[in-house]
Amino acid sequence: MAGIGVFRIFDPKVRRHLISDEGEVVIDEVRQHWVVYSVPMLEVALAAALLLTMATTKIGVQPVLLAIVLVLLAHAFWQFLTHHRDRFVVTNMRVMRIRGVFSQTVATTPIARVLDITLKKPIIGRVLGYGHFVFESAAQDRGFREIRWVSRPDDRDLTIQRVIQRTGLRASASVDVLQGDEDSDDDGTGPIGMDSAQEVGGAYAPVTTTTKTTPEARPAPPPGGAKSIFNSERGNWSDED
Repeated sequence: MAGIGVFRIFDPKVRRHLISDEGEVVIDEVRQHWVVYSVPMLEVALAAALLLTMATTKIGVQPVLLAIVLVLLAHAFWQFLTHHRDRFVVTNMRVMRIRGVFSQTVATTPIARVLDITLKKPIIGRVLGYGHFVFESAAQDRGFREIRWVSRPDDRDLTIQRVIQRTGLRASASVDVLQGDEDSDDDGTGPIGMDSAQEVGGAYAPVTTTTKTTPEARPAPPPGGAKSIFNSERGNWSDED
């Protein structure tokens, strides 16, 4: 339990790097495969064996063995923390890589820039269930050249491809909506370029301009009590009787 608490203290806390007010959420948080902890575990086992040797024999080199034990334990703990804090994160907006124990490095790139992904699975990786991602796109210059020791690599590859596909579809839909807004006429005056008087009087009606605004100069209302939808006093469209 103490070990779990220590690793929780040194957790990179991915959520604090999210743009929560823009709706960014974590799709997948990739931790390194357990095989990366094999060397630190061997170092701990060797340190335990040396401690047992020191406790059971009197050979007069206990200080040297004690120094070796401390070095092995310190190196193993450092390797544990280094691998534990190396995270590859896929969100609905971007991909991130967070690593570092004391000094932290956070590399990010928009998910749309992740174009080419190569998945490498060595023989032992296929047996143990890990692989390596190699990015050959714009993301490789931002700390994403190679993501190693990825557990369940096939599932992670499909997840990334789905996120990229959905992001591309959303971007295409947004472009279509913007283009539709640019082509539409929102001022209510008819087709672009048509004068208001032309729309009211018909396609072949002459365009006239009234310069006098006094009651005597105003034209008489049309016969039959027809309504006028243009009010010259207000200078805008009106539906008043």
